[in-house]
Amino acid sequence: MKNPWLSYTVLRLGLFALLFWAFMVLDFNPFFSAIIAASVSFAISLVFLDKQRRAMSEQVAKKLARNKDGSYTDPESDLENELLDRSEGNQNQSGTDK
Repeated sequence: MKNPWLSYTVLRLGLFALLFWAFMVLDFNPFFSAIIAASVSFAISLVFLDKQRRAMSEQVAKKLARNKDGSYTDPESDLENELLDRSEGNQNQSGTDK
């Protein structure tokens, strides 16, 4: 998977679901199965999902990086602002014609 958020989340949820199912098959109480599965899947993910966690961390750091001016650069947000400015400009022009 290319998206580190998606791969890490799917692996963590899959690990939890597998452990939860295993405890339920062993006839544990559902509440305790969920708690134990969450704890064990968390511990396993800390040890074995380091690569995915680092990739996700790098993506977050890149997204929150500041430019030389000290502000955040977000091309997606800039594009959205540009599109909103264009649509507001079109609405203002149509409003003055009336």
